[in-house]
Amino acid sequence: MNSSAARGDRSRSALREQGTVLDLIGNTPLLRVEDNSQVSLWAKAEWFNPGGSVKDRPALRMIEVAEEQRRLRPGKILLDSTSGNTGIAYAMICSIKGYPVELAIPASCSEERKKALRAYGATLHFTDPLEGSDGAILFARSLYSANPERYFKPDQYSNPENWRAHYLTTGVEILEQTAGAVTHFVAGLGTSGTLMGTGRRLKEFNPAIQVIAVEPDNGFHGIEGLKHMPTSIRPSIYDGAFPDETVRVSTKEAYEGARHLAGRGLLVGESSGAVYVAARRVMERLSQGVVVTLFPDAGDRYFSTPLWK
Repeated sequence: MNSSAARGDRSRSALREQGTVLDLIGNTPLLRVEDNSQVSLWAKAEWFNPGGSVKDRPALRMIEVAEEQRRLRPGKILLDSTSGNTGIAYAMICSIKGYPVELAIPASCSEERKKALRAYGATLHFTDPLEGSDGAILFARSLYSANPERYFKPDQYSNPENWRAHYLTTGVEILEQTAGAVTHFVAGLGTSGTLMGTGRRLKEFNPAIQVIAVEPDNGFHGIEGLKHMPTSIRPSIYDGAFPDETVRVSTKEAYEGARHLAGRGLLVGESSGAVYVAARRVMERLSQGVVVTLFPDAGDRYFSTPLWK
């Protein structure tokens, strides 16, 4: 083999070793959002994940653990319920791995996320928007029960690999990025995976770190991605006794929070607005501390919703 051919082979090998976009999941930036000298507020910019949201983390782990256990293999269809972002993560990952995807999703999901799901090739089953994520959960269960051999159902609300993804990545990153100085962690409640996994990792490092849950203030809310636990099907991975505190935020407050952040150069979604409002409440009562939250996705996924109208 001549030297130019050898160099070409080495170049091709080096390119292969770079992997895929899946290698870009995680290690998102930590942004300074507020700072009054004694108390600072930081947020993980989760839209930097290749699928555009924090849900890339648990989706990848649930899929790869299922592959290792042979519960997901060629010929199976991935089926689950979603409010949008986990579905996009499933569809993106499975488009790379070669698995078809079917999703039960509330019809009220933003048009931008519907288009993203279709672009990745997912088959969508729309459910009654008045039933929210619970309606999608029940529909996915019925599809799976009718033909369990056809599907692999990750069941993000019950799958412990959901919270483990955050225990292994998000929590570790926050400790590294704050040099262990974090005093409070604030996260929204949807599946609860972010709160439970990240919170467990932080408290393992320092039990004094306060973990604060954020949920809508009533069952009829407009904050996509969050659940009002008292009126919803409770995820089995959620332990209501785990958070040190739960902060409730109205839809109006969440929208105002997102719009305020947009005016400061951070175009984020509805749930980001909610956790920002909650984190500000925590920050305002402290004399000193490092408050960390995460912004699950970007605001351009919601241009068709009331958030920007």
